[in-house]
Amino acid sequence: MAYDKTIQMLIFDGNPNGRIKCELSNWDGRVYKLSRTELNKFSTRPDANYTGVYFLFAKDNDNNDLIYVGEAEAIHMRLKQHISDTCLPDWTDCIVVINKDNNLNKAHVKYLESKFYELANQASRFIVTNKKAPTCSSVSEFDSAMLEEFISSTKLLVNTLGYRVFDTYDTNSAQERQPKTIFYIKAARGADARGIIDADGFLVLKGSRIAQSVTNSFSKYLISLRDSMIKSGTINTSFEFTRDQVFTSPSLAAAIVMGRNANGQTEWKTEDHKTIRQIEAESTLE
Repeated sequence: MAYDKTIQMLIFDGNPNGRIKCELSNWDGRVYKLSRTELNKFSTRPDANYTGVYFLFAKDNDNNDLIYVGEAEAIHMRLKQHISDTCLPDWTDCIVVINKDNNLNKAHVKYLESKFYELANQASRFIVTNKKAPTCSSVSEFDSAMLEEFISSTKLLVNTLGYRVFDTYDTNSAQERQPKTIFYIKAARGADARGIIDADGFLVLKGSRIAQSVTNSFSKYLISLRDSMIKSGTINTSFEFTRDQVFTSPSLAAAIVMGRNANGQTEWKTEDHKTIRQIEAESTLE
C-alpha cells in the first residue's frame, strides 16, 4: 500500500538552479542538489564531507542525458577531484546523498553505489558513464534491509528533484493508454523496431530488433548504453528487446535501434511514412 509522503525542501539563496536540500519525513537521510558552480559554497556546510553516494549529471553532443554514479568517505573532497578528472568532465549538476548523522560507512556506500549503478542501467533513461561496474560490498541482513529502504527514499527525492534516472517504465500503464500512433524503423544490419510517443519519453516495444553491429562513428556513450542493455537482458542474444523500454527521446531510441547516431524526429515513421516531425507539424496547424 502506498502512503502519502512529506518532503521538506530548502532552496538556498532562492535559486532553484543552485543548491537545494531535501529531507523526507521519518527518514534519516539527506539529499543535496547542487550545480557545479556552487561547489565551493557547499563546502562550507558541516555535512559537506560526510560519507555518502553522489550522482553527476551532464549531456553529450547529441543532447543525451548522462550520469556518473560514485561514492566517497568525504563527499566534497571527491567532488573537487571531479572538476579535473575525465570520468564525466562536462558535468553540470550533482546530487549528494548522505545520512544526517553520518552513520554510513565505506561498506554501506559501496553497496549503495553498486545498487544505484544497476538501477540506472536497468531504467536506461540516462547513459551511465562509469567505466566499470562498481563492486557491491557484502553487508549483514540488518544492514541490507536498512540500505534498501535508504535506496527507496533516495529514488523518491531524486525523482522529485527532476531526475527520473532510476524509474523503470510501467508496462501495464502503457498498455492501458492504448496509443494511437505506432512508429517504425527498418534499417541496415537487421534493425526492425516499433515504438510510440509516451508521456515518459519514447517507448520501444517488446520484440523490436536492434542492429547487430554499430558504425565506427557511433558514440562511445551509446555503445556503453547498448552493451549494458544486452548485459542486463533488456536486449537478448537475438538482439530483441525482451520488454517495452522507455528512452528519454526518439533520437536516443533510434540510435540504439540503428547502431549509429540518428535523428529520431526523421528516422521513426508511421505505416504511411510520416515522420514524427511531420506529424508534430500537422498537429500544430490544427
